[in-house]
Amino acid sequence: MIQTIEELERKLAEPSDELVRDLADLDGDIMLLGIGGKMGPSLARLAMNALRKAGVVKTVWGVSRFSDNGLREELEREGIRTIVCDLLKDEELAALPEVKNIIYMAGNKFGTTGREHFTWAMNAYLPGRVAGKFRDSRIVVFSSGNVYPFTPVGQGGAAESDSPLPLGEYGQSTLGRERIFEYFSHANGTPMVIYRLNYAIDLRYGVLLEIARAVQEEREIDLSMGHFNCIWQGDANEIALRSLKVCTSPPNVLNVTGPETVSVRRIAGEFGRRLGKEPCFRGEEAADALLNNASKANQMFGYPRVALMEMVDWIAGWVAGGGTTWNKATHYQERKGAY
Repeated sequence: MIQTIEELERKLAEPSDELVRDLADLDGDIMLLGIGGKMGPSLARLAMNALRKAGVVKTVWGVSRFSDNGLREELEREGIRTIVCDLLKDEELAALPEVKNIIYMAGNKFGTTGREHFTWAMNAYLPGRVAGKFRDSRIVVFSSGNVYPFTPVGQGGAAESDSPLPLGEYGQSTLGRERIFEYFSHANGTPMVIYRLNYAIDLRYGVLLEIARAVQEEREIDLSMGHFNCIWQGDANEIALRSLKVCTSPPNVLNVTGPETVSVRRIAGEFGRRLGKEPCFRGEEAADALLNNASKANQMFGYPRVALMEMVDWIAGWVAGGGTTWNKATHYQERKGAY
């Protein structure tokens, strides 16, 4: 079991041998744009640990507005070079150093409703400015499974070859992000990966945590979005870094998630057994859901190292032990695209 934040951070930042080899062969430094989000700090630590294990000296840059000064100081202590930057300000973006490898994590999702203009600026305007600045770099562009329509539960999830059909303004603006980067990849020959992530999991946030807490607190669980995909954040971060080696022009599109179509009802029952509680449900499962098929990424990089039931065990123990959680709900139940 993982019992402390320190143990969790170490687990999230454990590089595989494959990642160590890939980063050893990668030319140039690495820059994370939008490092201040949920995944950025652990992704940067993972990169640093892989580089140290490889015996390779590269700079890992972290760019953010850094509203939390404590995070910036923490990252600097761990050897990550930080830059305070509002990417929407042209002069600050232009002043960033030229770096060969870019992980683009900036964007906006929650709070879109009522502030749609900001979401479109972040998700569809800013990508063009960034693509112009880093036209000679490789860019891994964080995106979302929200660009796909709902698919029948028995179909195995949307594949990269399926046509996008986003629901709601967040999903639409996310597809806008992809299309703008795609345009500049064609125009400038910039190699890219479009990284469509569907529900990363940490012990402090994520779909599994939300279901586990509902079971523990004996709250009703909405079954209308009755199925989902998820992946351990450490595995998702590793795939993002390894994707720097498979950037192409036009962009290489990758779905990133776990291999299972997970039943909300079934996984709530698993948490119930571990927590000694009987899950309470509301409604019935719809015949379709927001689901991704990650077969292509699994073929390229292998299956995730952390299995679904391992995540369930860890999260059940974390919840039972009163572990720290973040107030960052996924809103996985949303069926109208309103975030």
